[in-house]
Amino acid sequence: MDATRNLSRMKKNAEILPGYLFTRSYTNYLFSLLFLLYMFDYVDRMVVTSLFPYIKAELGISDAKLGMLVSAVYWSIIILTFPVSILVDRWSRKRTIGAMAMLWSLATAAAAFTKSFGQLFTTRTFIGIGEAGYAPGGTAMISGLYPEHKRSWMMGLWNASIPLGSAIGIAVGGMIAAHWGWRSAFGIVAVPGLIVALLFFFSKEYKTVKLLKNSKPKIKGAKMEKIKMSTKDLFREFLDKPSLLLTYFGMMFTVFVTTSLLTWLPSYFTRVYDIAPQQASTKASLVMLLAVVGAPLGGWLADRWHRTKPNARLVFPGITSLVAATFCFLAFAVFKGTPQYICLLGFGVTITMFIPCAGAVTQDLVHPGLRATSYAIAVVIQNLLGASLGPIVIGRISDQSDLGTALSILPIFVIAAGALFFIGSLLYKKDIAKVTELAYEAEN
Repeated sequence: MDATRNLSRMKKNAEILPGYLFTRSYTNYLFSLLFLLYMFDYVDRMVVTSLFPYIKAELGISDAKLGMLVSAVYWSIIILTFPVSILVDRWSRKRTIGAMAMLWSLATAAAAFTKSFGQLFTTRTFIGIGEAGYAPGGTAMISGLYPEHKRSWMMGLWNASIPLGSAIGIAVGGMIAAHWGWRSAFGIVAVPGLIVALLFFFSKEYKTVKLLKNSKPKIKGAKMEKIKMSTKDLFREFLDKPSLLLTYFGMMFTVFVTTSLLTWLPSYFTRVYDIAPQQASTKASLVMLLAVVGAPLGGWLADRWHRTKPNARLVFPGITSLVAATFCFLAFAVFKGTPQYICLLGFGVTITMFIPCAGAVTQDLVHPGLRATSYAIAVVIQNLLGASLGPIVIGRISDQSDLGTALSILPIFVIAAGALFFIGSLLYKKDIAKVTELAYEAEN
């Protein structure tokens, strides 16, 4: 019985199922590489936050400058995400992603040799240059690898790497710094990303999708034709869909909050509860780590609801954003001690439930040949107005008052995100009817 079941499973893994480009086993292998790269992306990006107490003590810089070490990554991403995403869509996913991963890993390693704030800031800038197109490229690849009805679920699993990588970066960074110094932390965490980047260069992908659109037939009753998209068509693909634009800005408000919390939560625990940086980093990393539950669960629930409610991928994050805002308010405005930490854990789960849903919407509502570009627009907006501003704004308010007061404003931004998702859900059905569908083809 077991032998028959195993044989059946092996056959299923060896054949290409409907909606897939490759066998299930190879598709899962590609997904694993994408997951690991995203995880190491965030390890390298967020390890610096656990090192803040050590860097501040040695270099004597303000909280606002510490925030700039995180924002430097996002400023580079803002500038380069869009042009890199065009390379992803129009040239090659695997080559672009592999090169980017090598660059951000080498830049992280270079931070181990810095002697001043300016040098450290420069390496952080190059980490952002390397990471600029990874989120759009990975999102587009997953959209092509899996069937549409599994899109939110797979996005959720993939995005679970964000809190996992952030938690690993914060926890491991604090431990390494306590034993070997803060510079060693950068050198050690850079190695795994280089290894996975090399593996990715030798993987397969889907062929570049031609930029064609539906055209009304010249003869009545004839079949719908496909014609080349004009420059005007390319702009209309994004600007003519209000629910897509609202999704971009909803993501921006949420990312303002999550980046601020990722950046400042370890320092908050150190200052408010007077605990050692290593212990504070571990405590903060657990909040991020529990978010591993939120992204996959949110994607799975949204996909199931999407079967009966077409706009579920926007209604669902609207609901979860309001729940997350409640947890955040209770944590920073009402409770202290154990009740506060429980609320933060609840926030860690619910705040990430929006990610797979909103990410799927950026793919649902655009031409298959422009999906990396669509997510790049989301990345530019959320990083320009969210991730890059969050650490600095919170740091500036902290300099003028205290860190607890600064973090207490975060629920306002989560509520704003929920409102935009809800409004977008009312327009989703009309906008998705405008999308041209073209099939992906696997690379030989």
